[in-house]
Amino acid sequence: MTASESSSPDAPSDLHSPPPTDQRDAQAAADRAPDDPLRKALAEAAEMKDAWMRARAETDNLRRQAQTDVAKAHKYAIEKFAGDLLAVKDALEQTLAAGVSVPAETLRSGAELTLKSLAAAFSRAGISEIDPVGQKFDPHSQQAMQAVESDQAPNTVVTVFQKGYLINDRVLRPALVTVAKAREAASGTATDERSA
Repeated sequence: MTASESSSPDAPSDLHSPPPTDQRDAQAAADRAPDDPLRKALAEAAEMKDAWMRARAETDNLRRQAQTDVAKAHKYAIEKFAGDLLAVKDALEQTLAAGVSVPAETLRSGAELTLKSLAAAFSRAGISEIDPVGQKFDPHSQQAMQAVESDQAPNTVVTVFQKGYLINDRVLRPALVTVAKAREAASGTATDERSA
């Protein structure tokens, strides 16, 4: 056979032909050999790959579940507070439905009970009032609307225009307040004394 015949595309290739029977027997014997380090390493690698794939799938499932739980927590976070507010809404609707035939005292007592119900709902939700009258002005929880001359120490809250609220330790709405400033000395009296 010439070199050109052996390289022709129709000629059989030793690469694609099945191995001789002796080689197959040797391979089978190698597969059965329990002490073969290559076989042990391949088996361990296959086990580790399987364990890694299972761990990855479990991690992906946990991540998806955590994302779902966080989304539900954001969506339904105020469910308990909203349930507490339903009683307040019901009381207000009953008051409006009563009309003008109800005496003013009854309406007032009903409004006071409704306010107590609302305060209880706020308390359960961790919402508390900021009532800074007589305290030192705190710009983190109060907003000064004006400064007035007062006998109180400077930067002391004199009056509250609108209450502020905290939710747990965070400011929900700052209190709108009037702050004391020092009284100015009578400038005209001091000038007259110097000129005399």
